Amino acid sequence: MVSEKDKMLNGELYDANFNHELIEERNSCKILCQRYNTLPYNSSDRLEVLKQIIPSISNSVTIEPSFWCDYGYNINIGDNFYSNHNLVILDAAPVRIGNNVFVAPNCGIYTAGHPIDIELRNKGLEYAKPITIGDNVWIGANCAILPGVTIGDNVTIGAGSVVNRDIPSNTVAVGNPCRVIKNI
Repeated sequence: MVSEKDKMLNGELYDANFNHELIEERNSCKILCQRYNTLPYNSSDRLEVLKQIIPSISNSVTIEPSFWCDYGYNINIGDNFYSNHNLVILDAAPVRIGNNVFVAPNCGIYTAGHPIDIELRNKGLEYAKPITIGDNVWIGANCAILPGVTIGDNVTIGAGSVVNRDIPSNTVAVGNPCRVIKNI
């Protein structure tokens, strides 16, 4: 029998609300996020706690509190990453972020989604699709990056954008829905 976690990681519909394994993993991660968010700003423990949340990060990653994610282990962040305050990453599927990526305040990276079918949604089922963000990307304030999106290298995403489709490399994209307005 395929577990709910396997379904989640395979992009299939899964039940995250009543599955003990997924609930435990989220709770453990949320406790670490809460700890990270309440540490004194100048605490030498900040990076160590962040590495407990996201084991793959290097020493050149800065995430300003508050920061929340669901699992942590599905997040892979390259070197020279900076996120301003209030980053949320719903990482039920892999989130891959390249090198030299900068994220403004109040942004969300959401791999999780819910079915349009009312009966399935009311059963508590959801799905997750991976998100990839390339190298040298700037994401403006108050952006939402939705399930299954790939943002190429050397991209600027304008503030307030809702990124619901792939954005090619070497572009500036803005809006709701986000669309390319300029090649660079």
